[in-house]
Amino acid sequence: MRTLIVLGFVGAIAQLIDGSLGMAYGVTSTTLLVAAGIAPAAASASVHFAEIGTTLASGISHHKLGNVDWRIVRVLAVPGAIGAFAGATVLSSLPADAATPVVGAILLALGLYVLYRFLALGGRRPEFRGRVRTGFLVPLGLVGGTLDSLGGGGWGPVGTTSLLSSGRVEPRKVVGSIDTSEFVVAVGGSLGFLVGLGAAGINWGYAAALLIGGVLVAPLAAWLVKHLPARVLGTAAGGLIVVTNSRTLLLWADAPASAVAPILVALAAAWIAGIVWAVRAERRVRDSGAVERGAWDLDDAAATVDGTTTTAAGPAVDEETDPARA
Repeated sequence: MRTLIVLGFVGAIAQLIDGSLGMAYGVTSTTLLVAAGIAPAAASASVHFAEIGTTLASGISHHKLGNVDWRIVRVLAVPGAIGAFAGATVLSSLPADAATPVVGAILLALGLYVLYRFLALGGRRPEFRGRVRTGFLVPLGLVGGTLDSLGGGGWGPVGTTSLLSSGRVEPRKVVGSIDTSEFVVAVGGSLGFLVGLGAAGINWGYAAALLIGGVLVAPLAAWLVKHLPARVLGTAAGGLIVVTNSRTLLLWADAPASAVAPILVALAAAWIAGIVWAVRAERRVRDSGAVERGAWDLDDAAATVDGTTTTAAGPAVDEETDPARA
């Protein structure tokens, strides 16, 4: 019972991160299950069945708050489900270790690009122009769905990172669209695990605990992504990508624990500093915008006093009755 309660809290924390940053539910939950001694395939299966409920709740919440680009969801979801089904059915016989350094290096590079994109803005606000091409979304869905099943997580890191780095979709809609499409991906992966493992190979109690914790906080996570500025959200997501994949690569390389901990602490400190800088930059932009709007309103405001139209520059002059004009 204690284990299920702990898993419920883990599901809540993982969903809070995933729903606001577009990644980490599967990675967080699967990591804990594997650490508890659950086989990787069974752990990934439990997480995917839990995600059917959490992603549905998250998608509804994001839709209500206007965080979803439904074109992206339509194009991305089906290839993602196909990839997830394929990855799930071969997980027991296909080790994912060989793909770890390649995927980790790609995601790390994209995470650094995302950080650069949002931290190099200076005093400008980020702009999102154009439209993500279908030729980009379809293979993205296939790769993300496959990695999601093979590694117990990957849809968010691959999808969110790639869409953020494209510079064509604002972060809140990236997160909302990835979370919403993940419902279809979770269904595809779950069906694949049923084929590969059978119902007996899935820990339904663990899946239920993760599901309940995630569903409870899904609306809060969607609210956070609705109200966080793009610069802050992009910096937070980019930092999470860098820290997570740096850890993955260090562990893959069998780096000594005495070196891993200081490196991750330094990266986390730099990440926090970046978020603080982003918040301050947003405040400066907001304050300067308020000053500009105030000056504009002052120049344009007009009030009628005793029948005379008055502006900030003084009484207005009627050109038709102006003696100087005559």
